[in-house]
Amino acid sequence: MADFGTFGDVHVEMGDGYVAEVEIRRGPNNFFDITLIQSICEAFEALDADPGCRAIVLCSEGKHFCAGANFGNDDQGLRDASGRHLYDEAVRLFSTRTPAVAAVQGAAVGGGLGLALMPDFRVASPESRFSSNFARLGFHQGFGLSVTLPDLVGQQKAMELLYIGRRVPGEEAFAMGLCDRLVPEDRIRDEAIGLAREIAISGPLAIASIRRTLRGSLPERIRVATDREKAEQDRLQQTEDFREGVAAMADRRTPDFKGR
Repeated sequence: MADFGTFGDVHVEMGDGYVAEVEIRRGPNNFFDITLIQSICEAFEALDADPGCRAIVLCSEGKHFCAGANFGNDDQGLRDASGRHLYDEAVRLFSTRTPAVAAVQGAAVGGGLGLALMPDFRVASPESRFSSNFARLGFHQGFGLSVTLPDLVGQQKAMELLYIGRRVPGEEAFAMGLCDRLVPEDRIRDEAIGLAREIAISGPLAIASIRRTLRGSLPERIRVATDREKAEQDRLQQTEDFREGVAAMADRRTPDFKGR
């Protein structure tokens, strides 16, 4: 492995076979904010510009792939100093060009699930957990999940997951198409690297062309979706239900929502 560079809390190494590992280093839970997503964008864009990279593995140190955002009741972590929103960076990330595989150990929760669904493929284990828990917080989903989740599992299953917010174990996630390969936990990253290498040995011009055809207008669809997600999150963040949802999560109890 060759050290490609460090982008904030994101470290990049270039391995054999035109495959790069982009590792989030905020273990054990790898909570995200706009700074972390900007760092991932910078890493992916640098790899887009490098002809020595044909596929990326997005991975994390620690217990969980990404246990979501840790913003609390305010906007800290959602906007940078210029006022640019986290979801503007999500659109930027979905616009990158290099095929990617996510190595999902532990939990991918909330916005962490949104991040896990950005790559082309996901590798997980039976112990992995996927959850879109926004409604349990009295909140609207974000990070483009309004598009990516129905695309992967279908509209009805996506509604169930978004309405209920339950944790989906790895075997069920694999059966419904939320992840693409299921392996023992200690093999997740190796399997993801192997899948990335399988992609990288194909013709790079052909892969780029196929990806543009299949993903098509995905970045624009994500932009439209995140515009609505931002507006609904801003609205719901002002409600008593949201404050109750956050408090209930902190207290590890069932929320008592009032619908106001």
